[in-house]
Amino acid sequence: MSTPLHAGPLRSRWILCFLAAVAVVVPAAVAAAPATAAPSASRNTIAWVPCEQVFFCTSVTVPLDYDHPAGRQISLALIKQPATDPAHRIGSLFVNPGGPGGSGVDFVHDAGPALFTPEVRARFDIVGFDPRGIIRSTPLQCFDTEAQALAVVSPFPYPNTPRRTQVWIANEHKLDSACAARHAAIMNHMATADAARDLDRLRQAVGDRALTYYGASYGSFLGNTYANLFPNKVRALVIDGVLDPVAWTTGRGDEGREVPFSTRLHSAVGAQATLKEFFRLCDAAGPNCAFAPHAARRYAQLYRALKDDPVSIANPDGTTFQYDESFLIVDTLVTMYDSSSWPDFASFLADLETRADASELAARLSVLRQRTQAVDYFNFLEGFPGVACSDSINPTSYSAWTRAARASAGSDGLFGPIWTWVSSICADWPGHDSDRYLGPFTHRTSRPVLVVGNLFDPATPYRGAVTAARLLPNSALLTVHGWGHTSLFLSACADQAIGRYLLKSQTPPRGTVCEQDVVPFTQPTKVSKAASSPAAATAVPNPGWSFYAGMSK
Repeated sequence: MSTPLHAGPLRSRWILCFLAAVAVVVPAAVAAAPATAAPSASRNTIAWVPCEQVFFCTSVTVPLDYDHPAGRQISLALIKQPATDPAHRIGSLFVNPGGPGGSGVDFVHDAGPALFTPEVRARFDIVGFDPRGIIRSTPLQCFDTEAQALAVVSPFPYPNTPRRTQVWIANEHKLDSACAARHAAIMNHMATADAARDLDRLRQAVGDRALTYYGASYGSFLGNTYANLFPNKVRALVIDGVLDPVAWTTGRGDEGREVPFSTRLHSAVGAQATLKEFFRLCDAAGPNCAFAPHAARRYAQLYRALKDDPVSIANPDGTTFQYDESFLIVDTLVTMYDSSSWPDFASFLADLETRADASELAARLSVLRQRTQAVDYFNFLEGFPGVACSDSINPTSYSAWTRAARASAGSDGLFGPIWTWVSSICADWPGHDSDRYLGPFTHRTSRPVLVVGNLFDPATPYRGAVTAARLLPNSALLTVHGWGHTSLFLSACADQAIGRYLLKSQTPPRGTVCEQDVVPFTQPTKVSKAASSPAAATAVPNPGWSFYAGMSK
């Protein structure tokens, strides 16, 4: 029986990994594994190098272009947590934490010792890798320094005025130009289909006859793509927090030419449903929630007040910035990813409502943002579009994003504009991968695929899991009645079901629903030490960067 980790620090650390594309700065031994440590994946062997504690690291070479497999090669960075019972080892379990742009190396390093059940960790080597173009693998890096990258990030979460729209587009064009100027070959070979081909090379390299895989959020699309490109090479494949693969790639009907992929996913609907649950559970908790009673009404009033009259919040350098409704939306969305942070968010809303002074609000905000701020420049800024824009058909005019944002604000709720604008970089993105995979997503796999969906997920709504399960003819759907992004560390019931599947290919009975272990706000409210510390204000990150750090799938 695995230990529930829903409200503990590990889920928060994983959310940081997931949202900011890297959870920790991995020690140099992990980050610096040389390409010469491993031969080509085609030799079916990997030379692992001890890198820290229980982990082993290496690099593997794969073709840049699978149309020319003997041509230029690129490097993939890997990390392995060995099976704790090697005498009964089944094989390797590959994992991907999402993004696109997230690091599988960091994911395994940070969360590997508590991932899955002890029985799974006993029987499998847990293997993480940075996908092509990302971080330690041959990267798409359009700038030399973090400062250069931050210089093209708009100082607001999303454009909510005509003037901000102009600034937003101008900054994205700066990113486009910087990437085009690098003439990086990897930029035209970053589609998920190529990452899936890499994954099959890695499967061969570790000597497994078929793939065992767990992918969360965007990692679900990588797993789904693998299942459809290599349907006869599936041993056990879990996709958790599932992207609708049709919405991600082409859309339905004429959507691809008219509606951005991030709008087609209807993540805003999932976020709105999760926020409604925040209000409901807050009111039900009474004194355990600082924003009760009438949380929904008070939030609506707060939103309108901030739109008309922003609040000053302190920056670390002593200056202040104007916290308007756009910052409220992005902080709300990021908080919805992790329901263990909801009590802190309720306290922040209460302070914001009373218009506490700038330093107090900064201290309270730091409690929330310290979970999700980016800790270094790890090429997420260009890694996300390098993959997402390669995968998807999108409009080619920014006016389509303006129209979609306006329409989604009416149909999808408060989060429609922010989820729409996250993909606007695709309007003029200079990269293109002719080997991308656009479907169909209906191939019958050699073994069942386990599809996991959380009922109240603010990024990958439950409907995505239902759609993927309907498309894949040999799949089973596991439902989690929980709040937050994916099922990771939320439910011991889900952990056990996933564990049985990974070990025995045994899918849960049809209609299985697992409950989250701890319902938000059921514990008395506790004042965070960070919120009461004068030094906490120094932890508030650049408010513009908080959007990019928080919007990764």
